Amino acid sequence: MAEWITGIINALGYVGIGFLMFLENLFPPIPSELIMPLAGFTVARGSMNFGLVLLAGVAGTMLGALPWYFAGRVLGGDRLKRWADRYGKWLGISSEDIQKSITWFRKHGSKAVFLGRLVPGIRTLISIPAGTCDMAFVPFLLYSTLGTLAWVTLLTYAGFALGHNYVLVEEYVGPLSKIVLAIVLVIFIVVVAQRRRRRNV
Repeated sequence: MAEWITGIINALGYVGIGFLMFLENLFPPIPSELIMPLAGFTVARGSMNFGLVLLAGVAGTMLGALPWYFAGRVLGGDRLKRWADRYGKWLGISSEDIQKSITWFRKHGSKAVFLGRLVPGIRTLISIPAGTCDMAFVPFLLYSTLGTLAWVTLLTYAGFALGHNYVLVEEYVGPLSKIVLAIVLVIFIVVVAQRRRRRNV
């Protein structure tokens, strides 16, 4: 996988980074945890500009997020889950994955779009419940872009800092993402508890 990603980046430059991140959002098995750190390593070698790498990564991600958003909006969650049961194996997506993203969105609302971009297993599919729950397009675009920028910057800088050891980023990012998820769950529990107390007063 790393050699294939390297070949595309070397051949297409910034366009290649955008293309890979676009594919990452359509086909979850293609890992951004490898694409952007490798791009960061390329920056460290002096072959690319850090800002342009971020721009390419964010642009590619957002273009890849839009088809899932509009699919959710047009088809709805139930039809998409039936589709995933029949054809999702080719994209590495299951109806359980879609349901998990919908549950995540219902719990956290609009913030889920921002935070979901930082959590593995949710990041790619968070666009679906945003569409199925009729989230307005402009807020979706804003929260998605901000979350994506944070994620892409983290991965790119990690690759830049680690240099030849950029492949270790995926190993470190996994625990970090779990910490983010844990923080989100704690915040959610606190908010729910506060609302219940207000109702009981």
